Amino acid sequence: MSHTAAPPPGRHRPGPLADIGLACYRHRWATIVAWLAGLACLVTLWVQFGAPSATSFGTADPGQTLLNQHFHRQSGDTLTLAIRSARPIGDPAVRRRVTAALTPFARAAGVSEVASPYQAPGQISRDGDIAFASVQFSVPASGISGAETAALMHDATAASGRGLTFSLGGDVVDLAETPYGGASDGIGTTAAAIVLLLAFGSLLAMSLPVVTALFGIGTGLSLIALIGHLIPAPAFGPIVASLIGLGVGVDYALFLFTRFRDELRAGASPEDALVTTMRTAGRSVLTAGLTVAIGMLSLLVLRQSLLNGVAVAAAVTVGMTVLAALTLLPALLRCTGTRLARPARLGRLLSRGGGRRGAIRSGKAGGWAFRWAAVIQRRPVIALCAATGVIALLAAPALGLKLSLPDESAQARGTMGYASYATMADGFGPGFDAPLIVATRLPAGGAGGAGGAGGASGAGGARGARGASVAVLAAAVRHTPGIAAVTAPVISPDGQAALLIAYPATGQQDPATGALANHLTGQVLPRATAGTGLRAYLTGPNEGNVTFANVISQRLPWLIAVVVALSMVLLTAVFRSVVVAVKAAVMNLLSIGAAYGVLVLVTQDGWLHQLFGFPEKMPVTTWVPVFLFVILFGLSMDYEVFLISRIREAYDATGDNAAAVATGLARSAKVITAAAAIMVAVFGSFVLGANVSVKQVGLGLAVAVLIDATVVRLVLVPAVMELLGKANWWLPGPLARILPGPPPAQAAALAPPARDGGDVPAGVS
Repeated sequence: MSHTAAPPPGRHRPGPLADIGLACYRHRWATIVAWLAGLACLVTLWVQFGAPSATSFGTADPGQTLLNQHFHRQSGDTLTLAIRSARPIGDPAVRRRVTAALTPFARAAGVSEVASPYQAPGQISRDGDIAFASVQFSVPASGISGAETAALMHDATAASGRGLTFSLGGDVVDLAETPYGGASDGIGTTAAAIVLLLAFGSLLAMSLPVVTALFGIGTGLSLIALIGHLIPAPAFGPIVASLIGLGVGVDYALFLFTRFRDELRAGASPEDALVTTMRTAGRSVLTAGLTVAIGMLSLLVLRQSLLNGVAVAAAVTVGMTVLAALTLLPALLRCTGTRLARPARLGRLLSRGGGRRGAIRSGKAGGWAFRWAAVIQRRPVIALCAATGVIALLAAPALGLKLSLPDESAQARGTMGYASYATMADGFGPGFDAPLIVATRLPAGGAGGAGGAGGASGAGGARGARGASVAVLAAAVRHTPGIAAVTAPVISPDGQAALLIAYPATGQQDPATGALANHLTGQVLPRATAGTGLRAYLTGPNEGNVTFANVISQRLPWLIAVVVALSMVLLTAVFRSVVVAVKAAVMNLLSIGAAYGVLVLVTQDGWLHQLFGFPEKMPVTTWVPVFLFVILFGLSMDYEVFLISRIREAYDATGDNAAAVATGLARSAKVITAAAAIMVAVFGSFVLGANVSVKQVGLGLAVAVLIDATVVRLVLVPAVMELLGKANWWLPGPLARILPGPPPAQAAALAPPARDGGDVPAGVS
């Protein structure tokens, strides 16, 4: 057991991160047991007391509040049972079968009413071959269990046949058929393990980053479920959090592990290797984790309750993966002793046949990454123009970005949700899937009375005046261009509110529907109710989607400004360079733009959409670009931190910018390549899921990471840093006096790869 001693002359103090790492390293069993006990306790609390997921993106909705107060039977979720018949719906035999089929729906738990097409007007199509029944619940969608939904879907299937087809549609049906979760986490973890095994040729090297990441994710997800009682998150919140946590968790542990192994192979003792690792790579991991957390917490700028939940969920998970990397990994490294310094057997097997690995490691040029840096540095302008052209070409389609929340038209063919949508669109038009509900608060009983007599005639006059005002409102909505049909107004049992439903002529995915909703809210309803005492509100799921899109478009510039500004401040403080911070922000924005462009190509334009599992062309989900921006900005900063930290170390040691860029690129190329491959595999696995929104997130993240780790980090960054020269490290005098000094460099660990022999990272074989 080593004992802490004062550092010898010329040797710098380890610092707080190294002290924490050493404590965990020396007390490995206590650290491992603490993590195991903590994980077990949190998982137990999660199972026993975890909060349910939230279900709505909307902000305060006065229209929905009005419905909840005065239309209790209509305040819950609604499902649509679409009926397609080979014979006229009015045929007596068909009528008997349809009526019998509605019986199990009327008896289902939580159902308050089933509106038969034979009792409610307007529920049979003009040609008489299509009809629908509305299944009204007294509870919201979150109160309808998956088992209940599956039972109702089974009832619809069982009633079909012999010329009749019943298809149940609604949000809970879509969630049952295209859930947010799935096997993606398992596939991503397996893919990460395979990449690590190929990259480092050792089961031990493969297992350490994966185990560390899984501990961080497990504790993070458990905390999310408990924090959900204070800050609720939607059903996809833990999915997004685990997706980010798995990617960054493996990367952070990999970065520390690689530096520790390199120090061992350079001849350092295990404790000295750990001190150097924590002081350099540990600092970079902490910085990278902070940038990802800043990106996610910037969602708070949008002031949307469920986005707040996702922001906190992802930030907590990232925080736990950083904590695991800085505490649990050192304890696990102690258990390996010096075995990591030995060449791996699998690595030797993979390098046989042509001696490619040996050639790379022994070459005077110092490996492929060093030679690649030399190529870029000889032609920096050409490299800059070529890389910028590629990114611009990929990003160009983003100019046509269209946003909408997916409806049943985006479901896979063969699902009951899509069958319900197709049936209703054929019978009643595409706008039936996007109803706009107008909830109206009526004036007090005496407001419309004649002379305030207060008698029966006065009350009747008030009701008549209110009824006339509601009729005028309904007429104004009906005559609005883009409206296909409007239901007759319904007065609440207490006489204090009215309800009508307007059906657009276009579907939910059509931008015209969103424009129509904004026109009704901003102009039609205020004009129709002026001077009448009525207060009309547009509400319902479709209006909620439009409102959410409006909020995003209004507040997104603030979100971008906050993320970019905070990240630049952090990088300026860490690397003591304004230029590096500005360059990092610009590079990250380029990667994000390219990801947006590819996403538009695949989802909107249908380019290779079937290859990626998208059933049809569709707009990008409203919240996806927001999440992509905050996630990708943080992840891109990870690679920037990993690369620039190595370059900065070399520059502090030599003062030679060109040599520092080549050395930093050579020493970080392997870990960046492996980390990017892991993230692409993890994020790409989410394309295999059923939910189209999660698939879009996975595709966008995988594309952006691939571009960032190749075109940006291996071409743009070295080209720009070569052109800027010593200007890369410019820091104004006032800032230089305020910011803390740069971390001390150790010359032995920073020698150029050309003179470092076998310690040069060789890239992924």
